Amino acid sequence: MRVEADAIRIAADRLSPALTDAAELILGHRGKVVITGVGKSGHIARQLAATLQSTGTPAVFLHGAEAAHGDLGVCQPGDPVVFVSNSGATDELLALAQPLRAMGCPMIGILGNTASPLASEVAIVLNASVQKEADPDGFTPTASALVALAMGHALAIVLMQARGFGKPEFLHLHGGGQLGRNLSLTVGEAMHAGDEVAWVTPETPLRQVVIAMSSRPLGAACVADANGILTGLVTDGDLRRALERHEDIRPLQAEHVMTRSPITVTPQALLHDALCLMEDRPRQISVLPVVDAAGICLGLLRLHDIYRSDHED
Repeated sequence: MRVEADAIRIAADRLSPALTDAAELILGHRGKVVITGVGKSGHIARQLAATLQSTGTPAVFLHGAEAAHGDLGVCQPGDPVVFVSNSGATDELLALAQPLRAMGCPMIGILGNTASPLASEVAIVLNASVQKEADPDGFTPTASALVALAMGHALAIVLMQARGFGKPEFLHLHGGGQLGRNLSLTVGEAMHAGDEVAWVTPETPLRQVVIAMSSRPLGAACVADANGILTGLVTDGDLRRALERHEDIRPLQAEHVMTRSPITVTPQALLHDALCLMEDRPRQISVLPVVDAAGICLGLLRLHDIYRSDHED
């Protein structure tokens, strides 16, 4: 894995204007993009076509070996064609260069060998070479496959940015599944509120906090003052740490064990944004207090609430 990660880092460090040149070539064409390859590179090409389709760039996969048996008909004059090849010397792909050139199709290569025969046929070369593969003998396409995939993803993201493809457009293409749910539902639509939540004050005895959390098992209790302003959060983890540190918990109150200034989310935020708050951090959290602009606590959102099925009670 380190070999593969290092290979991607090296490829990122050597990125050249060829990446933006490739994006501009694709953006200058109103039709689709054709992605082709064979073998393991063919699998990468197929995945790249799917990524482009889902991020605002119409794309199709063309199997390099089937192209000469009629499938080349998927290409229309002027369609940009992206070759994915580690060796850059695959006969099936080299055979496509002449008919594609005759059709006026500009060609881009995501190539592991920039001095290969295919490199001399394409207009733009994206350098996907690696120093070594991850397997002991160095012949299994591991690091090279991932670098080619990462280069394709880089191209896709540049195209997304150039097209202004954001959350609304992504939701339009991903209406179903977890992605669609996270981009369409707000925190306010999925959170727990009112009597579903364990509410305590800073002065609530810890024993009562435990009872409240046991009767409303959401993994946390919201600590709010008399005006409803969130002052802290008591989680299951806070309770365990309190028990580890104190033999007698009877003198303890919520304010003695609570997490002060916890990470919060607004009810208007998308579930996607809440998920990022929970997971994109060194130590992941599983529950978020929901507060309004005035700091008043409205309820709790759990990680489980984000991932639950629409049909789940």
